[in-house]
Amino acid sequence: MPTRKLGPRPIPRRRAVPFTDAEEAWFWFVQCQARRTEGARLDNLTDRERPCEPDDIYRAVMGLRLRGRLEASHLRVLARYGRAGRPPDSRAREEEWAARMWDEAVDALTTPLKTKGIVG
Repeated sequence: MPTRKLGPRPIPRRRAVPFTDAEEAWFWFVQCQARRTEGARLDNLTDRERPCEPDDIYRAVMGLRLRGRLEASHLRVLARYGRAGRPPDSRAREEEWAARMWDEAVDALTTPLKTKGIVG
């Protein structure tokens, strides 16, 4: 098996477009993960150049988890509604709790993503 050479990442040809908010970044991350699972290569995941890789968003979420800012319940809600492609609806009685968890998680995720320039 040939070994891969490690070196600097290639310079993007297109200008990177930051996400409008952490929610948009999260949905993009979930879509990228689904495509990876289906076998897509990392460089073919999106049609636009983004200021990060999907793993950067994963690391931000896991960092918040390790620091105690996100709990397992937040991660379950992020995963469930991320796969559904929509945030929970706070107007629906059965989704009120999930909407609160979602808002807390997205709010917590906003700061590290803004700091890294992932969210504009």
